[in-house]
This record gives sequence, structure tokens and C-alpha cells, in this order.
Amino acid sequence: MSTRRGGSPVGYLVLAAVLAFSLYQSSRRADRPEQAGTPARASESAPYQAEVEEGLGAAVAILVDTSGSMKEDPPGESRPKHVIAREALETMLNATDAFVAKRPDFPIKIGIYSFASSPRELLPIQRYNRETVRAALANLPRPGGGTAIGDALREARPALYRAGVFRKYILVVTDGDNTTGRDPDDVARDIYRKSEGAVQIYFVAFDTSPVKFAFLKQVGGDVLGAGTGGELQAALEGVYQGKILAEAIDAGEREPVKK
Repeated sequence: MSTRRGGSPVGYLVLAAVLAFSLYQSSRRADRPEQAGTPARASESAPYQAEVEEGLGAAVAILVDTSGSMKEDPPGESRPKHVIAREALETMLNATDAFVAKRPDFPIKIGIYSFASSPRELLPIQRYNRETVRAALANLPRPGGGTAIGDALREARPALYRAGVFRKYILVVTDGDNTTGRDPDDVARDIYRKSEGAVQIYFVAFDTSPVKFAFLKQVGGDVLGAGTGGELQAALEGVYQGKILAEAIDAGEREPVKK
């Protein structure tokens, strides 16, 4: 008489029942919204973390509006707003040369983005180079499309946390309301909360009311108005030299070394 090998039919049935019950319990846990959603909510509210080790220096993401309205001439001007804005930014950034000459040990990093119906990176944030910056500004797209200010803020923010410096800034030049994508008010508040105030946001409202961006004052930022090319130049230099570069001089005294 042969000997029967392996488990009995009853044993196989018990094992199958145990496996089926385990799968059923797992599916129930996965279907519970309060459990499935908890890790996602926790990560969404967590502070930003730098992707690289940070040190002294300042990184500035410059966001330039290239929506359709930027091809119009502002009152009293005979040139379109996008041309005036490009030239004003070039002049503004000239101050970096003098700063670098005085503090060659202190890196100033610049990134340039345009935004119309969607944002576009023209120059990844990198150590300032006059020719590279001017080439990026010369490649600003021709105006057209909507105005995605909130999406542009959200697009530029992660690059600041890859720049490797303590000081982080977003500088926006725009002439209109947000017409597509995320609300800039919501995005700015989110950046302020998750960066714990480390990312400062400045707007220059060109040929539009700065009142619509008053929310910036509630998140550690500011907005300046400019109706003409001369006023735009003055506003940009006031922000860049009076705030960003001026703060950079004593950054080491106020920024803790992260361990």
C-alpha cells in the first residue's frame, strides 16, 4: 500500500480560508479613507526640506509675466511692457556685479522663469553670470496667453531648495490678474507656512493695481506698484538692492547653521 504525501484536503481548505480572510481584512483597511489619507495629509503639511546642504548665499527666482497683455504699451510709453520689463531687469541685475566684486565669497544665484498660461524655466537657478543672465532674458517668449501667477510661484519654489543657500527669494513682475491655474494667494500662503518664512516673495505690479496682491504683506513679502518704465526700474532696484542684496550682507549673522 502506498503512503500518501503532502497535506490532507482538509488542511488545504483551512489554509485557503485563512488566506482569503487575510486578503479581505487588507482590502477593508485600504478602503478606510481615514487610514489611507493620513500619511498624505501629514506630508502635505510638513515643512520643506533642503535637498542639499545649505550655506551662506542668496538665491533669487525671477518670474516674468509674458501673458498677452504684456505686448501692450503702458500709459505714456511708446514701447510694449515686455520690452520695458526685460530692460529694467537687466539694469537691476547689474548691481550684482558690484556686490560680487565686494563679496566674492558670498554666492548670489539667479534663476529666470516666464509665465503666461503656464510657467517655463528659462535659466535654472545658478551662480550669477552676467552673460548667462542676459541671454536668458533675451529669450523671454513673445507675449501671449493667460496669466498663471500661482502656478509660476509653485514651479519656482522647489528650485530654491536645491540652490544650497539659506536666503531664498521669489521676485515677480506682472501686469495683471491671475487668469488660470492656482490662486497666487493660496500658493504664497502655502509657501510661507511650509518654508517657515524662509522664502520671501516680492511682486512688482506693472501697470496694474498692487492692491490685488496685498496678501503678500501677510506672508512676510511685499508688493510695489509701477505705472511707467521709470517707476518699474525704481521699484525693481528698491527690492533687489534695498532688500535682497542688503539682507545678504549680514546673512551669516541671522541665519542659523543647519545641522
